[in-house]
Amino acid sequence: MIEPMKKVTIFSLKERRQSTTEELRRLGLMHIESMTLKSEGAVLEEAKKAELEKVLAELEEVKEKKEKVDPLELKVSFDETEKALLALSEEKKALSEEISRLTVEKERLEAFGNLEPSLVESLRKEDIDLHFYTISDKDYRKIKDSDEFTSIVLKGGKQSIVMTVNSEISGSGAIEFLLGSMSLEEVSRKLDLDNIRLAEIKRTFRSYLPYENEWIKRIREREENIRFENVKSSAFEDGDVIYITGYIPSKKIEDFKKEALSFSWAYLIDDIKDEDNPPTLVTYPGFVRIIKPVFDILGVVPGYREYDISTYFLLFFSLFFAMIIGDAGYGIVFLIAAIVMHIKSRKASDINILLYVLSFTTIIWGALTGTYFGSEAILLKFPFLQKLILPAVTNFPDVVGVDSDWAQNMLMKFCFILGAVQLSLACVLNIIHKVPRKDLSWVADLGWLIDIVLLYLLVLYLVIGAACPFRLVVIGVATGFVLVCCFSGQGPGIPFVKGLLAGLGGFFTTFLNTVSCMSNIMSYIRLFAVGMASLAIAQSFNDMGAGFMPIGVVVIILGHVLNIVMGLLSVIVHGVRLNLLEFSGQLGIEWSGYEYDPFRKVEEK
Repeated sequence: MIEPMKKVTIFSLKERRQSTTEELRRLGLMHIESMTLKSEGAVLEEAKKAELEKVLAELEEVKEKKEKVDPLELKVSFDETEKALLALSEEKKALSEEISRLTVEKERLEAFGNLEPSLVESLRKEDIDLHFYTISDKDYRKIKDSDEFTSIVLKGGKQSIVMTVNSEISGSGAIEFLLGSMSLEEVSRKLDLDNIRLAEIKRTFRSYLPYENEWIKRIREREENIRFENVKSSAFEDGDVIYITGYIPSKKIEDFKKEALSFSWAYLIDDIKDEDNPPTLVTYPGFVRIIKPVFDILGVVPGYREYDISTYFLLFFSLFFAMIIGDAGYGIVFLIAAIVMHIKSRKASDINILLYVLSFTTIIWGALTGTYFGSEAILLKFPFLQKLILPAVTNFPDVVGVDSDWAQNMLMKFCFILGAVQLSLACVLNIIHKVPRKDLSWVADLGWLIDIVLLYLLVLYLVIGAACPFRLVVIGVATGFVLVCCFSGQGPGIPFVKGLLAGLGGFFTTFLNTVSCMSNIMSYIRLFAVGMASLAIAQSFNDMGAGFMPIGVVVIILGHVLNIVMGLLSVIVHGVRLNLLEFSGQLGIEWSGYEYDPFRKVEEK
């Protein structure tokens, strides 16, 4: 359920701004309504945090992949150590840039050999002006006999290296080579020294890997300080008084009152008004909490005034997952993975339990369809598995002696039934929610419910050719359409005529939504289509591998691994979509909320 909130404003003396902020953080209950994004104190803390992160990044860089380092406590001054490592980081950056430059220079000089820039310069002072060029052999042959310059070929080939004395080559495809300040030998020596120094710096950073947790701890402290400074700056001033507003769960109000008394605060507690936008705190009932990691991964939070659909989401998501993966063999793979996770962590996390649930539902669905790694041979070899098959949804109708077209139509019908049930459930939930609030728009939801049921019959006729009472469908859909038009604009406190005009004003939108309602029901056929595609892929790899055993075993295994990965992606694309778009859309949920995040100590999170 979505926990009800109260809007709370606390008042304190201006001179107690610092201590009040500390007390508010110690309280750990209030979600601050509007927080300063960048206070002056926060900017300073951000700069300190950036320095810590810079050192931590250096430590992470020298850490080997999957390397485990036993943490140690830093015995010397942290500030001095950090300063030294920051200096090393700057030196490392400068060295890396210089190494890159010297590497390029070395490659440029290698073609000309170890020319001494000082020697060339001394000859120039003796009026012997040397110039060096690269030029193609073809271009050089055209100009080599010219009287305009004296040249010496230092290196022949397709790209010749030519030196001129007291003259220059202009044009003719010649590119002059300019000497740097160092010779090739000096560049190489400097490059070696820089690489040695860079290796020393990296070794130094590696020696501090056991203290990595110190930097992580300090970064968290800085993050806490940043938030503290922003909250402190968010308090409004009115003379000698400061006040700050936020939201607290209703069930925590009594705790707040006791603490406010001990902190000598004055406070004002208000109910949530229409213009307020409080955070959302979802309390998951018992077992349903296992679906929370899915919401966290998707990054969706219902609005404060929206529904908590976690129970229904878990129920339908588990079924959609099983139908999309569609294979009991894959379900067994997921079950083994869940067991391994459980043994490794020694405690079943919510994700672990969710994986257990999804694996069991997949095994059950796979058993009902008779699908085990997409292989009919497994069914024939183990006859007892055939007894578990439900003929109406089987993927192997020949094994159980039913017509393949009938089985396919029944499976599609089941998908449409799921769609009609889930969308109808949304309408029923809306009605249950609105009737106690005397919100007349519940009649519009009744209209949608009528439309969904009758459009379901029309979908069955269009897709699988089932009998359809057309007259009932037309009259019923028209009735539902009229109810939606007349009552969708109604609401608590809205005069009936005004609501009626508002609903009729959306006549065209309602018409489009009615058409969309039928397409929403039809969209559930994706469960059938994706499941069949997964089966076809599994069978294709089985057939490919069977053709050239024993090497074919590798092909079969890789094929099924690929199919499992594609199935998991399909769950995200299709299974989640049906819950977050079709079902949520019918409920009117826009996932417009933001999570309740009270101002408190980082360690308490």
